[in-house]
Amino acid sequence: MKELIGTGVALITPFTEDFKVDTEALKRVVNFQIDNGIDYLVVLGTTAESVTLNKSEKQLVIDTIVEANNGRLPLVLGIGGNNTSEVIEEMTKRDLSAFTAILSVSPMYNKPTQEGIYQHFAAIANAAPKPVILYNVPGRTASNMLPETVIRLARDFKNIVAIKEAAGDIVQAMRMIHGTPDEFLVISGDDMVTLPMILAGGAGVISVIGEGFPKEFSQMVNFGLERKVDQAYELHYKLALAIDYIFAEGNPAGIKAVFKELGLCGDTVRLPLVGISDGLRAKIKQFVSQF
Repeated sequence: MKELIGTGVALITPFTEDFKVDTEALKRVVNFQIDNGIDYLVVLGTTAESVTLNKSEKQLVIDTIVEANNGRLPLVLGIGGNNTSEVIEEMTKRDLSAFTAILSVSPMYNKPTQEGIYQHFAAIANAAPKPVILYNVPGRTASNMLPETVIRLARDFKNIVAIKEAAGDIVQAMRMIHGTPDEFLVISGDDMVTLPMILAGGAGVISVIGEGFPKEFSQMVNFGLERKVDQAYELHYKLALAIDYIFAEGNPAGIKAVFKELGLCGDTVRLPLVGISDGLRAKIKQFVSQF
């Protein structure tokens, strides 16, 4: 899956001030990514506030991104949840012709055992019409997919091709990199540890900060993949403060504030999320203007 090596970004869903999907702003965001060197786009992930979108809105977001992308970059679609049969139903009924792979998050709230996580993804893999990227984000799911489970899935199912690893634990990531087959991709889901994960053998990132600063962040990733360590870390440290800022009061409120400063879209989020504080907004505004 060479299409998934490098920098992917988890696209936001822009809203108007009356909370409707802002399709024109979404097109601008997509083109901004493509024009600045991003390698692939992730649709309807966590950052898209997908849990607050109804079925028709999800389809509108998909159609808008597919049209704006116009085949220029690979697309990955987020289809996941804590009801295995429901995930399979959506995955098999939705038109996936425009997509390279499916990103499927580990079940949240249920807190399954490692065997439960394995069986969940085994059922998905057996039904999946496209390659599957696992998504481990214990900060949101309250359930950590351990390296042993990832290694087992990677070895047992050829169509499970990668993991977005967002535990923020470099040791855990290294165990996944070392234990999985050579063709299996370990992709960072944590912007701050992306570079050390790449240098340890990771394949790149699915990023949030990368969509706000796509040119610089994708350059950092490319330098890392090319083992140009000094150049890569120079860019990492230039962006490190912004990474702290965009997650300080929740995602995607922070990255939407960046986009507002860039003039690409508004910063409206849907409840139960709320916008960032005036103090953080001032810090983000200053960073963007100076950067």
